[in-house]
Amino acid sequence: MIKNSKQYFPYLITKLVPAFIILTTVTATYSSALANNKSHIFQNKITFKQTTTKQIAKPLMKQFSKSSEALNTEQIKQVAKQQNATIVQYSIIADESVVNGKTEAQESELYTWVIKPTGDVQFRKVDLKALGEIEKNSFLNLFRRHRRNLGARSEVTKGVKLEYNPKKKISSTDLQKLHQVLIKPIADLLPQKPDEQLIFIPQGELFSVPFAALQDEEGKYLIEKHTISTAPSVQILDLLYQRKNKGKGEQSFIPTNITGNELLIVGNPTAPKIPFKTGKEICKVPPLPGAEKEAKNIAEMFQAQPLIGNAATETAIVKKMPQARIIHLATYTLPNNCVEENSPGVIALASSERDDGWLKTEEIQNLNLKADLVVLASCDTALGKITGDGVIGLSRAFLGAGADSVIGSLWAVDDMTTAYLITELYGNLRKNTDKAGALRQAMLETMKKYPNPQDWAAFTLIGLF
Repeated sequence: MIKNSKQYFPYLITKLVPAFIILTTVTATYSSALANNKSHIFQNKITFKQTTTKQIAKPLMKQFSKSSEALNTEQIKQVAKQQNATIVQYSIIADESVVNGKTEAQESELYTWVIKPTGDVQFRKVDLKALGEIEKNSFLNLFRRHRRNLGARSEVTKGVKLEYNPKKKISSTDLQKLHQVLIKPIADLLPQKPDEQLIFIPQGELFSVPFAALQDEEGKYLIEKHTISTAPSVQILDLLYQRKNKGKGEQSFIPTNITGNELLIVGNPTAPKIPFKTGKEICKVPPLPGAEKEAKNIAEMFQAQPLIGNAATETAIVKKMPQARIIHLATYTLPNNCVEENSPGVIALASSERDDGWLKTEEIQNLNLKADLVVLASCDTALGKITGDGVIGLSRAFLGAGADSVIGSLWAVDDMTTAYLITELYGNLRKNTDKAGALRQAMLETMKKYPNPQDWAAFTLIGLF
């Protein structure tokens, strides 16, 4: 945190929790409308009903005079047309049941909408109760087991030390079961060409699904068939698009035209001098040699000067951020409260006389950025607190501050394999590949050398592709 900076309300990064029972979300508003009458899918306008959701959306909404208006059917179709992408929206429907005298929510159905750029809207549903009887387990418990195997932070891993294990392979059975529920029912509606854009808008815990690694019966990963990105909601996707056009017009993102001053590359900063929280092992900042190598490789590609070690101070980085069109942060991240199972909310940078080196989410979201892309090449950076408006964490803070898109990770990533994947990502961007396409090609190249999905499938693109 920079000294003398204005203090804002606490920005809580808490453990991932099942949020599928809260049907006041953007997704579930028209999910429940469809449940009552499937012939009027989007007749009810999408609205932000929860106070917390309004607060979360404010950093994006305040920039548009009409941003508080809900999206109707035609507007939702228009978003898909503007993006020239197929949008897939999920919603888990829950029933209440009494278990041991207590009322609990049990997932009953998965609703999925597919909105094509042509304006065509299709609906499919999966009976999760029937699936649970076959599997002898609920769908969300299957998903949580998969998350534990990845070493990802969540409520259900509380008290269990999670570490990256390169020898531990992800169960292909789990990936195929997730594919069977989330992808197979809509496979015939998805784009036929691999370079056509596919945007997933999940709900609740589904925001932490590694869609790229979902595997069909033939063993083919979804990323081999599609170019994938995610978004918090249809409305936020539209707001990002409006904001970009308002600020940059139709100016394309062409990395080869970016100058040194527009590229901020940070790798392996020196640990802050003042501990974030004394006595907490997780709050100790280790050196990241792979991150330094990664930053130097990227800087060489773009003929730029990276900020490494003592030069990567919080003050220097925050000063450069508003001018940067690409922000790359290969750093160590940690939770606000240093509780291991919680998601990151603080970025560790070198400290100086003007700052303490700890860049927090509340500081990030109040910056004024123009970045086309922010890459958070650290552990769990796409995770955060699950709310009715998606995942609230580091990635959302950068989107709210002005970034068009963020690439973050869904679990603890290895320093060296990440350096390989991210270097491939920027190599593809240098060839004028779009952001989602560049990430896809990087994953395909990385899986040749590191076939374990744990090594190549952690990163996801959030926002505009």
